[in-house]
Amino acid sequence: MAPPLFADLGKEARDIFSKGFGFGSVKLDIATKAANGVEFNSGVSSNDAGKVSGSLETTYKNSDYGLTFKEKWNSDNILTAEMTIEDQIASGLKLTFDTMFAPNTSKKVAKIKTAYKQDNFSGTTDIDFDFTGPTLYSSAVVGYKGWLLGGYAAYDTSKSRLVNSKLGIAYKTDDFVLHSSASDNVDFSGSYYQKVSDKVECAASLGWTAGTAATKFAIGGKYVLDSDSSVKMRVGNDSQVGFGYTQQLRDGVKLTLSALIDAKNLNQAGHKLGLGLDVSL
Repeated sequence: MAPPLFADLGKEARDIFSKGFGFGSVKLDIATKAANGVEFNSGVSSNDAGKVSGSLETTYKNSDYGLTFKEKWNSDNILTAEMTIEDQIASGLKLTFDTMFAPNTSKKVAKIKTAYKQDNFSGTTDIDFDFTGPTLYSSAVVGYKGWLLGGYAAYDTSKSRLVNSKLGIAYKTDDFVLHSSASDNVDFSGSYYQKVSDKVECAASLGWTAGTAATKFAIGGKYVLDSDSSVKMRVGNDSQVGFGYTQQLRDGVKLTLSALIDAKNLNQAGHKLGLGLDVSL
């Protein structure tokens, strides 16, 4: 079995702290599918600063040829197009062509992304084209008996220097994951995830930046109430307490409610609420 990509190392713990929370926003997402297989995803959201954003995305898949086409427009007037070819040139190889165009500024961005997975190995190589010179991003992960070791590097060809490097190590079993990473030998982090039972999941994370005395620590968990609902909670050493509740109202309709409470300033403003509605037709 192929190991996860480098970007997915420690994902189980990160999902506990991020998914099911939408603090300070109201969001509506609608997904539909046409008879010819074209998928439409539209969304609108409003944040606590009063900004309203919207987007429309179309997706067409041709499984016979391993092709996926995506086009997206958002209310910032940015257009993106993406074409992906998977398992056609070689087994386990995913090749993506990604473009972005902003009509207001005439800014254009083009990327070529590759991902390759085989037993005990996964890797990526991306090229971000720029007029001054492309930037190369590369990562690799090897796995052996539950152990995962990975690295990531970004190289700016216009400046001929390494702009970012990361190293990660993890140990993964069916019910728990340990993960630690270092970025540029400055930012260090670690996380722990465990699936205690079919209904209970928990996680903890720790972060530290070299040259500072402060550390970041958080614990979180998820409890499945029944087949249609679940609750989540997270607490950080900054006294920010988050709650999330997800309810499947009916087939294809999911409601998410969330709240972030500043426990150090209970009698002051600064607490945030969130509401999300996902509809699949």
